[in-house]
Amino acid sequence: MNRTIRSEEVPDSPDYRHLSGIAGIGVDLRYATPDNFVGRDLYSPLDCAWLHRDAAAALERAVAWLAERKPGYSFLILDALRPHRVQEQLWEALQGTDLLMYLADPAKGSIHSFGMALDITILDPEGRELDMGTGFDDLTERSHPALEKELLARGELTAQQVANRQLLRDAMSHAGFVGINSEWWHFDCGDRVQVRARYTRVL
Repeated sequence: MNRTIRSEEVPDSPDYRHLSGIAGIGVDLRYATPDNFVGRDLYSPLDCAWLHRDAAAALERAVAWLAERKPGYSFLILDALRPHRVQEQLWEALQGTDLLMYLADPAKGSIHSFGMALDITILDPEGRELDMGTGFDDLTERSHPALEKELLARGELTAQQVANRQLLRDAMSHAGFVGINSEWWHFDCGDRVQVRARYTRVL
């Protein structure tokens, strides 16, 4: 395994920034609540509202892009730094199901565990989440960006829902984030192979 740091040590490291120090975002870490697919708080007592400083800087670029093009709209962060020990819990929770495809094998390491991935959505000027066609952690094909044209043609997504997802992708890609085919809400900060090779894993 590459370099590691314990989650408890993150607040004392200059390599990480707390989400509370990033302007223009809301924070609702779903794995710190029962409102996730496992149905329980996986984070307490750990504070997981952190990003690596490189991902935090990229998020600030995305915030600026969104503010310029859609005044009054803002981001809501649903997950950021996910310690490796929590990734192992999620992996265990999904054993024996066909949902493991939605998780990075802890043996390889989730990009979340390097503080270099975000689960994110957009709030309208009234503070309501934009309709993305599914909620966060909806582990079905309707969440798959790769299938949007097909889902639109079948009437399972609306043009507005796809447009909302595209707005999120545009903002994130402009800032250097890379989406994935199976979750509209997930973005890696840069190339995941490079992240695993160059960054420190948080345990």
